[in-house]
Amino acid sequence: MLAATGTMCLTLDGAALVAAMVAHGILLVFLFPPLHESVHRTAFKTTWINKAVAEVCGFLLLLPPRWYTAFHMAHHRFTQDPERDPELAAPKPTTLLGYLYVLSGAEYWFRVVQGLVTRAFGHAPSAFLDSRSRPRAIREARVYLALYAAIAVVSVLTDPRPVLVLWVGPVLLGQPFLRAYLLSEHWGCPAVKDMWANTRSVVSIAPIRWLAWNMPYHAEHHANPGIPFHALPAYGDLMKGSRKVEAAGYLPFHGERIGALRNGTAEPL
Repeated sequence: MLAATGTMCLTLDGAALVAAMVAHGILLVFLFPPLHESVHRTAFKTTWINKAVAEVCGFLLLLPPRWYTAFHMAHHRFTQDPERDPELAAPKPTTLLGYLYVLSGAEYWFRVVQGLVTRAFGHAPSAFLDSRSRPRAIREARVYLALYAAIAVVSVLTDPRPVLVLWVGPVLLGQPFLRAYLLSEHWGCPAVKDMWANTRSVVSIAPIRWLAWNMPYHAEHHANPGIPFHALPAYGDLMKGSRKVEAAGYLPFHGERIGALRNGTAEPL
């Protein structure tokens, strides 16, 4: 599918090109689910394939997998803990303007680029990085930044259009769709230890479940993160009735959150 949308990006112009870049961008940013699954080592039976897929997806999304693994495992250990969940280092929006800022993807790009540059310069103060993962994260950031710089230089010296229409432009256009999806996972859930309560599952249509590698079953994933993505629907059926926070869809979720923002009742968790 990426090959198909990428071909359109290289051959179309005008409004058709923008539409193709949006479609291509959505597919690109939703490489996040395979990155996520590969970090959990549940995407593939073979370890090195998990690592290779995580490397490719992480590079395209500016999420180096060694750093992201430490970040994400801490998120699983301390879900919705304001003091220890690294996802809460960037609080959820409490105003409509803040909501639009997060939804635009600008907050994400600022945060990941700043973190990448900071680690590349040898500063990795994050509490979830230990003596083993910290030097790995620093080396990884330096390699990634060097590769990004090399791509930028080669593009400027040759033809920047392929990189702009196949990668940079599409991920900027596609990121709001990923932000809208990810906001549903925990925003507005209580700060408790019960994974069925601090995580929201979303009742969604098949194309979204496919695109997101079944992560709308997010409470099920947090309750048992060792279950592979393809088995989550069966696990959801087995544990039916366990969910304590559920949305009837992504539009109803965002409608409820916008209402809370307008009423001033949206909290930064």
